[in-house]
Amino acid sequence: MDTTRHHRAPDHASPPIDVVGAGLAGCEAAFQLAERGIHVRLHEMRPGRASPAHETDGLAELVCSNSLRSDDPQSAVGLLHEELRRLGSLILSSADETRVPAGGALAVDRTLFSQRVGERIAAHPNIDLVREEVTALPPSNDRPTLLCTGPLTSETLATELGRLVPDRLAFYDAIAPIVAADSIDRSVAFEASRYGKGDGSDYLNLPLGEGEYLRFVEALLAGEKVQPRAFEEPRYFEGCLPIECMAERGRDCLAFGPMKPVGLTDPRTGRRPHAVVQLRAENRARTAFNLVGFQTRLTWPEQRRIFRMLPGLEQAEFLRLGQVHRNTFIDAPKALAEDLSLAARADLFLAGQLTGVEGYVESTASGLLAAISVAGRLAHRPFEPPPPETALGALYGHLLGRARAHGAEFQPSNVTFALFPELPSDVRKHERKQKRLERARRALTDWLACMDLPKGLNTAQDL
Repeated sequence: MDTTRHHRAPDHASPPIDVVGAGLAGCEAAFQLAERGIHVRLHEMRPGRASPAHETDGLAELVCSNSLRSDDPQSAVGLLHEELRRLGSLILSSADETRVPAGGALAVDRTLFSQRVGERIAAHPNIDLVREEVTALPPSNDRPTLLCTGPLTSETLATELGRLVPDRLAFYDAIAPIVAADSIDRSVAFEASRYGKGDGSDYLNLPLGEGEYLRFVEALLAGEKVQPRAFEEPRYFEGCLPIECMAERGRDCLAFGPMKPVGLTDPRTGRRPHAVVQLRAENRARTAFNLVGFQTRLTWPEQRRIFRMLPGLEQAEFLRLGQVHRNTFIDAPKALAEDLSLAARADLFLAGQLTGVEGYVESTASGLLAAISVAGRLAHRPFEPPPPETALGALYGHLLGRARAHGAEFQPSNVTFALFPELPSDVRKHERKQKRLERARRALTDWLACMDLPKGLNTAQDL
């Protein structure tokens, strides 16, 4: 695909479009608007105002994992990767440029990734980056504003937003620890990806026997946890449960979840272990590794004690310990109009995790779709949503409540095939992934053909 871009001249005759929040959704939205010749003012409160989870003042900082998950287009998120690439996504192209080995997943050097996104935002002639906190919503007018403030929206802004939406909700997200590579016992840890994906050295694996695994689970259950404050009700996103919460569901839960040993063989024994902890590289230099699936609400002293029980981590040096933070999201089906603006205020558009999408790639996709909608509003064109057969369309349908069972409560969601329309009943099980992929590609091609895309974007990519 030809990635050469030709910037449209900015329209400085009109006031700039304000995009609030320079995370994944905000940076993607700002970039997409700017590529369409729209003057953008991108607001980021850091470093003047810190958040409970961010560690730097970099744009598009990856707070939790460094993985954008599967890159296989036959998976739902891998298909979303492909669609975003076809639409010229800033985030996906930056991830591709800074990726680190991770088997079939797209993982990045998070420092290089943030730097690359920041460089491209700073270099764009149509984007002004403003380092200041936005503490109030703008007065109502006919010039759109795009809110991409994320799950850690500051309380002052969240309070104002809460007055406009039917039910402002909250759930809790958890971050996994990171350990220094040179503190891992390499006589225990072995390099391998499940089923030999990648080059075979993408992950470090810590094998556990049954007794070691059961003692670890018991320690997790008994360990001291950070307790919610009296006014807080913990509501965890199912796809990012703290590891001790998973352990509470049964002693074998972890062995069938993040510690599943399938597809791996311990070279010391020639057999599959009872359980495995996988460590994924945090950077290209492989000097730091995160514990995959080990997001936690254990206290920091307990994390050091309990995680050092794992074979190979007895002398672990923790570069970052896990933590829990509160996330805010709206009840999107009730709060959003068809064009992703607020039903209560048509000049305010929302994108990112604030809307109830979950995950880096999904946040990026919502920022891209909101930017397309805002650009259409400015050009007096109605918003044409992506077809439901595409990953973008499935995610859009989630926000509008179209894939939700009748009466079910709206909850944050990753993109999954459960959000897609069903295939015809005569499609055989072993054909479903390929048929779903072919259907999505055709639908996206048809949609792109009627879109106002930046010059230089090749929408006729042969896939």
